Amino acid sequence: MDPGRDTAAMTAPDVEAAMLAAEAAEILHQAQALEGTLHLPGVRDHYRILIERGIALATLALPGMDDERLRTRIRQRLVLAHAARAEDARYGAGQLSRSAQRAPTREDCEDGWSKVRGIVENARASALEARRHADILRKHQARTLAVRAESAAAAAQRTLDERNQAYTFFTDPGFSFGEGWYLAAASLLAGVQIQIKTGTRQEPQARQFLHDAGLGGAIVPYRSRPANPKHLTDIIARAFRKNPDHAQARLRAAFLGTEARASTLVEWVAQRLGHDPNKKVLLWVRISDHDAHRNTDFDELQQIARLVLNAGLTPVFFGDAIDSSMTLDGGIDLTLCWKLPLFQGADMRRAQLQLFEELRQHHGLIGQIGVTTAGMDGPALLGLPTAYLSASPNVRLGKWVGAVPGYQEIVRGPGYLDALESILDRWSRPST
Repeated sequence: MDPGRDTAAMTAPDVEAAMLAAEAAEILHQAQALEGTLHLPGVRDHYRILIERGIALATLALPGMDDERLRTRIRQRLVLAHAARAEDARYGAGQLSRSAQRAPTREDCEDGWSKVRGIVENARASALEARRHADILRKHQARTLAVRAESAAAAAQRTLDERNQAYTFFTDPGFSFGEGWYLAAASLLAGVQIQIKTGTRQEPQARQFLHDAGLGGAIVPYRSRPANPKHLTDIIARAFRKNPDHAQARLRAAFLGTEARASTLVEWVAQRLGHDPNKKVLLWVRISDHDAHRNTDFDELQQIARLVLNAGLTPVFFGDAIDSSMTLDGGIDLTLCWKLPLFQGADMRRAQLQLFEELRQHHGLIGQIGVTTAGMDGPALLGLPTAYLSASPNVRLGKWVGAVPGYQEIVRGPGYLDALESILDRWSRPST
């Protein structure tokens, strides 16, 4: 209770209101004392509890207080508390928005942004209350605090308004080329926005591919803090589960186009593969500094190549360079072919997909096997039967198993080579 106040001269409602006001004042004083240590673990959460409790008590005290002097003091405390609440909300909205953008699933991302909206609403409400009390008080300090609250609420609202919902189409050769398949597919199937960083080496080719695929309208200006690309495989899986035939047909039409394959590509494939009548299986080779533990194990690759040969099929090695210890007897080496000018022009992405289509339609390609490398997921989305190897169940790509036709996960463990042998046997059978 305020010192010097003669409670004997107060009515019962006044006494009760004064007690509430005194408790509110003490709680808000405790909160104010924490403002220099809000960066310490757990302090900001305690601070928020005190601010909310102080505002609730002061708001409850105000209607029952007839004493004008005490009413003024309560309003002053409320202006200060609401300004603090709005500024804390601005901070909270910024922090939570960053974690929401990094969320590994789209559901978690949307849930995080929903919480940001709630925080922004709190900031707006406190700004309105601070202004209302300041207008009644008509004092410079109160008006200054109200302006602070309004500025904080506006900043919190900007955090919400400036959310970047676009996904980045990476055009740096050092980053996963195959991630582009995910983003283009998700945009075609679910309408997600695409942004491209300007001035990068493969920007023109990326824009060409997206425009050719009918996605020119999905491209938005590049901004910082894009959406997390880990969402994309799940977005694609949902579309395939809903209607796999429609999803695949749409991707094939967009990614491959309707024009005949270039004669230069057709001739190059014919020269490299000759007249081998055997059915063929792509064996992908991955060598990268990024997640090097996922790189191709050449002893394993040699074993898989033998399985392919034993099944009466021809292994076609594709991707990064093969180790010199590998023996390619009976196989065809197309590794590093993607670096040739034929596959690095303005239409590089479509040209690479057309290569796989040419192999399927005229050279007996029936499937592909490899470690988890996004490069093989372009042809997988277009219908090429795929088996990818993983040390453990892959949370991200596992969403495609059972959704994208012909997409299978093989977890290394007892009998996994037997499982591959069964897959090869199934692929090699005549289609009915």
